[in-house]
Amino acid sequence: MKRIGVLTSGGDAPGMNAAIRAVVRTAIFHGLEVVGILRGYAGLIYGEFKELSISSVGDIIHRGGTILLTARSQEFMTPEGRTQAVKMLQHRGIDGLVVIGGDGSFRGAVTLHEHGIKVVGVPGTIDNDIPCTDFTIGFDTAVNTVVDAINKLRDTATSHERVFLVEVMGRNSGQIALAAGIAGGAESILIPEYAPNFAEVSEKILRGRDRGKLHSIILVAEGVGSALEVSKEIEERTGLDTRVTILGHIQRGGTPTAFDRMLASRMGAKAVELLLEGVSNHMVGIVNNTIVSHEIEWALSLKKAIDADVYQLAGMLSI
Repeated sequence: MKRIGVLTSGGDAPGMNAAIRAVVRTAIFHGLEVVGILRGYAGLIYGEFKELSISSVGDIIHRGGTILLTARSQEFMTPEGRTQAVKMLQHRGIDGLVVIGGDGSFRGAVTLHEHGIKVVGVPGTIDNDIPCTDFTIGFDTAVNTVVDAINKLRDTATSHERVFLVEVMGRNSGQIALAAGIAGGAESILIPEYAPNFAEVSEKILRGRDRGKLHSIILVAEGVGSALEVSKEIEERTGLDTRVTILGHIQRGGTPTAFDRMLASRMGAKAVELLLEGVSNHMVGIVNNTIVSHEIEWALSLKKAIDADVYQLAGMLSI
């Protein structure tokens, strides 16, 4: 192996730049050339390539987003698009590819592997919904962003004696909501993995009022549904005034935490090492603080579960 490529695909996540940096510098350390592919699989099809050097990735470890940009490509989903992508890699003499992204990006990586391209995936998504890894790049930063928002909203909620509902991202996963809810001291956390019990949520709010509590913070994972609809349900049951804050894409941006920078650095370096060993169709992960790798197809056949003990803890701490 003499020349590898790296791309970011799907939703951006804080720490992707740190992963790119680790891929480039680890590869160069081992005597490889590195090509950055702009705009994910779309850029791969249209040959948007950029030679990367040590200085190309200087001063980016602290930056959110991705210097390689990202896009979703419907064309790559077609046989013609995938064939063109393979041809572009072969034309540029790229022997292996590191794909940084979520499950959709990983499925694209599997397709390239089936066409004879050596590929390794690095899990970069704030949703933390990829199996076979305790954490994905960007999750920790997103959780801290939500906690910071909760801290600010609590001041207003207390001043006006209101119930505040905060809708957070995560697609069909409640990982962000659960972690941020516990860390932020939310009174209730609604996630798609457990059916919401609005009667219980409302009773908890009213019990808090009876003991003099001036506010309530409720976290709603987007996979549950609209926080606006949830707020109507709670208003009807409690008779209390509610306000809704939808954090949206603010959760994807910002300076990555030290944890995400470290995680991305370890994972990016491991991806290059796997390619050098001739490994393909694998994803990098972290389990019990140890960097591991698993076959992508096997990992995607699983479903990442919520830790039931942590969910129960959230209920106990918010009585």
